[in-house]
Amino acid sequence: MPVLLLLLVAGVFAYFLWRSRHSVLTRECRWRQDKRHGIWRCSFCGAEITALDQPLRCLRARDP
Repeated sequence: MPVLLLLLVAGVFAYFLWRSRHSVLTRECRWRQDKRHGIWRCSFCGAEITALDQPLRCLRARDP
């Protein structure tokens, strides 16, 4: 039983590590697909992008 628990904890940690490396979205990024117009729109900042899959990068203008 302790071995399974350790494997579960290691798996969850590995998933979060993998996810943080493959996505640069901020906590505010909420992408919504507008199928009628064929775009993805961020409900937080209003950024728009034409893509087939959900964006993995934040498109909000960075503050200097």
